[in-house]
Amino acid sequence: MFYLPEVNNIFPGTRKFIVFTNTRKFILGFLIFIFYWVIFDYMKAIPNYNYNTVHIADLYHFEKHIFGINLNGKLVTPNEYLKIKGTTFLNVVTGLFYLCWIPVPLSFAAYLFFKNRRQFLYFAFTFLLVNLLGFVIYYLYPAAPPWYIQTYGFTFHPLTLGSTGGLSKFDAYFHINLFKSIYSKGSNVFAAMPSLHSAYPVIVVYYGLKNRLKWANVCFIIVMLGIWFTAIYASHHYVLDVIAGILTATIGITLFNLLVKHVGFIRRFIDKYEAIIR
Repeated sequence: MFYLPEVNNIFPGTRKFIVFTNTRKFILGFLIFIFYWVIFDYMKAIPNYNYNTVHIADLYHFEKHIFGINLNGKLVTPNEYLKIKGTTFLNVVTGLFYLCWIPVPLSFAAYLFFKNRRQFLYFAFTFLLVNLLGFVIYYLYPAAPPWYIQTYGFTFHPLTLGSTGGLSKFDAYFHINLFKSIYSKGSNVFAAMPSLHSAYPVIVVYYGLKNRLKWANVCFIIVMLGIWFTAIYASHHYVLDVIAGILTATIGITLFNLLVKHVGFIRRFIDKYEAIIR
């Protein structure tokens, strides 16, 4: 969005036209993210537990077997350990990190849109592809989050509502219902594997490094590590879920790069899309 005073003086209304044109292009570009959100929200209408068995106890015990921590002679999961060892400081800091999971990717996308439309499209389509891969896994492998077991044990309750888990401590500290309002509208409780919260910052870091953003990349990496830790600390995901999220992002990035390199019609589609929003 820009303004040329001399042009606007000669042709009244030029500034409004330029603003309208750039706004239209911005909206067209971000249709990719809107498409993602529509699919994500529509998952409420087709719960994954209707198609495959929900993994509750087996995932919990496997997490404990691989990453279990000995606490006073008892083996516990990292989630259970951090729940006991949590502090007010960590409650606040982790809450702040988890608030970044969507604003950071969208803000980065907006930056790329104005800086480099080609890189914007690569980032946006990679983001969409990673989500689609994650959604497929959600239906192939429905999985309960750690907070579910902490609340309901190993019994399957299909109509369970979303929960803030450990993030409720952030809300309680500030006397707000921020995370409660977000997670009460969750699309699917049994979609913990993979952790797409953990996948998003990987995509941001990859494209940040690719675009040589220097100190911004340091911030992106810190946010990425913070989100990974929070996912476990707040009992929203197991370590296994986080690893699966990182792998999903890695596979999505690699697959997208291969498709752009070797599939002609995808390159042509992106070329046309770029021409529309340039």
